[in-house]
Amino acid sequence: MIHLLKWLYPGMKFKRRLLLFAIGVLMVSIGTALVFNYKYLDLVEEEIFRLVYSTFGSYNYMFSTVVGIVVVAVGIFLMLWSTRMIIRSVIAVLLPDNSEALVDLIYEKRKLERGPVVAVIGGGHGLSVLLRGIKSSTSNVSAIVTVADDGGSSGRLREELGIIPPGDLRNCLVALADTEPLMEKLFQYRFEGNTALAGHSFGNLFIAAMNEVTGDMETALQESSKVLAVKGRVLPASKEHVRLDAVMQDGTIVEGESQIPEARKKIRRVKLFPKKVPAVPSAIEAIESADAIILGPGSLYTSIMPNLLVEGIPQALKKTRAIKIYICNVMTQPGETDNYTASAHAKAILDHAGAGVIDYVLVNSAPIVGEVENSKPVEIDEDKINAMGMGLVKADLVSEKEPGRHDPEKLCAAVMKMIYNLRPKFSDYDVLRN
Repeated sequence: MIHLLKWLYPGMKFKRRLLLFAIGVLMVSIGTALVFNYKYLDLVEEEIFRLVYSTFGSYNYMFSTVVGIVVVAVGIFLMLWSTRMIIRSVIAVLLPDNSEALVDLIYEKRKLERGPVVAVIGGGHGLSVLLRGIKSSTSNVSAIVTVADDGGSSGRLREELGIIPPGDLRNCLVALADTEPLMEKLFQYRFEGNTALAGHSFGNLFIAAMNEVTGDMETALQESSKVLAVKGRVLPASKEHVRLDAVMQDGTIVEGESQIPEARKKIRRVKLFPKKVPAVPSAIEAIESADAIILGPGSLYTSIMPNLLVEGIPQALKKTRAIKIYICNVMTQPGETDNYTASAHAKAILDHAGAGVIDYVLVNSAPIVGEVENSKPVEIDEDKINAMGMGLVKADLVSEKEPGRHDPEKLCAAVMKMIYNLRPKFSDYDVLRN
């Protein structure tokens, strides 16, 4: 019975349909009475009242009221039960293994559809960590992913097939997936041995094949999302082939995303080659329609920055009225952000994308348990961040299982709290939308 009442939860959009069903039943009842002549029904009613009066005497009115309530309750129960049976008979064919949990699936989907519209910009492991957490709060999420990766399986496929690197795109698809664990393991499986497939992940090969079949990477990602039942969408920042170069403090130039951390030099700035690379239109639309835009977490220069160098993205960030949050890394990264404070991370972004692309910086305030080789916790210098016109939000974001890394659930909770509390207009918008 309790499971049946879940159909009446707010946001299920079931009560209005049930009311319409009840009105239909009432109209059928009235129409039947008219067809068969209401006088016959009056005779039946008189006999019922005569029987009640002779049995209960002066309490007949109270009895008839109780009977009426019971009849209505039984009628509503039968309407709910029959509707549920009809839906289950249909869904059992489509989802035989999950037919019992249908109401929970619908409720979750409706809840996620009412979540905030979020655009997440970045790449690498950090972005996938955030997406794993955020998919539990909203399905209105767009991940805008860097296409500058040139190492490993992605780099090989990029060179051999002439496609944009699929590695970070694959990680984001898997992070947003609502599918069986076996499917996730399959997409992340990496071939071993000495064959030509060694080092390639199955997911990379799948996306590459889908790109060949559809003729377009954006379409390939959309179709791959259906296979993995992705909550949200994954978008490449650009469809152009780019190379990320770094200009070091000593004036030397390091070419290639994978080579930049290996140089072990202090970075002055990074740039794309070719310099002018247009953004995917859907990525710009995602930024323009978002309630909140999140930069990071992830490698500052090789995961976040390449997106901000794509033509159209920094301009869209400056124009949008969405709250813009930069999630600072928990630890410094060897070869990229050695000795960087929180304000140094934020300043590097402003130097590349311009003022107005960050409203708040979210940092970890919890102690780091254990040590991370060649890294140290990022120092939080709040005064310098505030001096740059940005707010600072502190929260416990660190994982208890992986020292120095973000925890998906903690990160999601902190981000959602910021969206709801720091963007006042979102509350009004959410009420109107529901």
